[in-house]
Amino acid sequence: MPLANYQQRRAQIEHYFDRTAADVWARLTSDEPVSGIRETVRAGRESMRSTLLSWLPDDLSGKKVLDAGCGTGVISIELAKRGAQVVAVDLSESLISLANQRYSDLDEYGRIQFVVGDMRQLEGEQFDHVLAMDSIIHYAAKDGLKTLETLASTVNTSMVFTFAPKTIPLAAMHAIGKLFPRSDRAPAIEPIAPNTLLRSITTSEALSDWQVSRERRVSTGFYTSQAMELVRALVRCVP
Repeated sequence: MPLANYQQRRAQIEHYFDRTAADVWARLTSDEPVSGIRETVRAGRESMRSTLLSWLPDDLSGKKVLDAGCGTGVISIELAKRGAQVVAVDLSESLISLANQRYSDLDEYGRIQFVVGDMRQLEGEQFDHVLAMDSIIHYAAKDGLKTLETLASTVNTSMVFTFAPKTIPLAAMHAIGKLFPRSDRAPAIEPIAPNTLLRSITTSEALSDWQVSRERRVSTGFYTSQAMELVRALVRCVP
């Protein structure tokens, strides 16, 4: 079956989060009880979120950060608590609405601009850091790379993001996932072998002044994702 192009997949993602699974993701990103399978996804996402946040400075005062694919804003509020000015963008109007409802009473809310839109279409914006957790995993490898190249043109220091590593266990989980009702499934993720992604990054002209700083895989039950940090060649983080 041919892979969906970027526009087709973007429309599928928007439909899923706005019309099919808004309530599911509202529960998943809250403290409400969820099923055993979704509990493993929640735990995996919490571990990944902690990893990505640990790769950014504790003090982000005076810095501008893009939360690309922000969902319900869980990471956005943590970035704001560190002093960052945050642009939080997501395709889903429902999730952005929920984020506004959840955080509007917090002092840090004033440092966040929640935007319904495409992370690849932020003309005129410049950021110190970009964070994209599980927001490019639904796109084909070439579209994921193009997204990184587009984001790189807007950021000065680092990009931390996740991708779906191509592994046998992940393939097995995909097969099991197809047993769920179609209406309850997320858009299929597009796994990529880590070495393939690394080769694409190192041979990309648009990413020629970026280098991989570190990686970490999180695998918890039905959640598997791999984090990668890219830094500009002259900017190195302290391990």
